[in-house]
Amino acid sequence: MSNVLRQHAEELFAQELEELQKQDSGRRPANWKLTPQSVVTYLMGGSLANGFEVSPKYIGNRKLMEIAVATLTTDRALLLYGLPGTAKSWVSEHLAAAISGDSTMIVQGTAGTAEEAIRYGWNYARLLAEGPTEKALVETPVMRAMKDGKVVRIEELTRIGADVQDTLITILSEKALPVPELNMEVQAEKGFNVIATANNRDKGVNELSSALKRRFNTVILPVPDSIEEEMDIVKRRVESYEKVMELPAEPPALQEIRRIVTIFRELRNGVTVDGKTKLKIPSGTLSTAEAISVVNNGLAMAGYFGDGVLKAGDLAAGIIGAVVKDPVQDKIVWQEYLETVVKVREDWKDVYRACRELL
Repeated sequence: MSNVLRQHAEELFAQELEELQKQDSGRRPANWKLTPQSVVTYLMGGSLANGFEVSPKYIGNRKLMEIAVATLTTDRALLLYGLPGTAKSWVSEHLAAAISGDSTMIVQGTAGTAEEAIRYGWNYARLLAEGPTEKALVETPVMRAMKDGKVVRIEELTRIGADVQDTLITILSEKALPVPELNMEVQAEKGFNVIATANNRDKGVNELSSALKRRFNTVILPVPDSIEEEMDIVKRRVESYEKVMELPAEPPALQEIRRIVTIFRELRNGVTVDGKTKLKIPSGTLSTAEAISVVNNGLAMAGYFGDGVLKAGDLAAGIIGAVVKDPVQDKIVWQEYLETVVKVREDWKDVYRACRELL
């Protein structure tokens, strides 16, 4: 097993990608490693003709993945939009891995992301010594992807300032990146495209200009429809985390995953699963990604400070940390939920006691 903390998708699922390539006899767009149909199979999972099983990377509506992949075969860029924790980054990574065989072409959007992170920068030592030359040019992932005909990922596009966002307009419209200092331009090879992710819930969100929006095809990734679907996502992601981290704990029982997912869904929706009790909604998103994090943290607690079996006491701190983002308002919401919902559930007594101890 590799000692790398987190392998890229194309490394972690190299065998699946190799098998898909062997079985892939359809027509591939220029510079694509797989046909669009095989890319969707890689994302959604399925059985190949030789009996090989491809694991699902995205659990949800297959049509959404078909639309996303179809978009990338055109000259339109793809925007994966949704609430935090709806697997936007996960899907974008796997799309890039399946299409280009390389998910490392990435620009991470933050409030401090500058124009040079998208267009190009300069090696200032060389610039001062030689003046503006191609050797002094520092290529960004966007520029490299254009030259190689690959997919580039831009994470959290709405975290980037509006003026910096708009540097993408020329790239997406003209499929070229001007370098006026050298009186030249970089033209995109076939296969180049952009996958961006964005959400509208975080603080510091910058709305996209209408000009930029027009250059993207937007696919909205929803929260999981059912509790079973969300449990399946949490279970699969936790299992992959366990393999990498080699935690000295037993795999989590489905009962514990169900309770965490139930708590998060009820507080997220503002009503209990039976529809009988209305609840106050906390300020946090309580996404599937946070549920995965709570289980992973609980496994670490059980493995290193417990008996290796995941229990309510190992999960309590993680649950409270996910729910109580605002120490005043969210604490009231959580205490009310604890007393009116958790306390009265017969098989949740251990959860109630563990959480009460930490309040």
